[in-house]
Amino acid sequence: MEVTNQYNAHLDAKKRLTLRRASFQYYNVKKYANSCIVLEPRQLTKPKSISARTLKAMDQAVRNFKVEEVSEPVDLSDF
Repeated sequence: MEVTNQYNAHLDAKKRLTLRRASFQYYNVKKYANSCIVLEPRQLTKPKSISARTLKAMDQAVRNFKVEEVSEPVDLSDF
């Protein structure tokens, strides 16, 4: 693999490291026992669908609502 950018970096007072000309906003960091650190770029995306677990919970909430198995109303007047 070809090196496209090489420089020395240091931690600031809050132990942060700045990446120059970073191509991505998010990185997955892997630190190995030999002190080697690997940064892999990540792009966060919105999920294309609702998970099966969430759908199951929503279905259960609707069933509870239909049989009037609900909690007391929450008083939000203070807000």
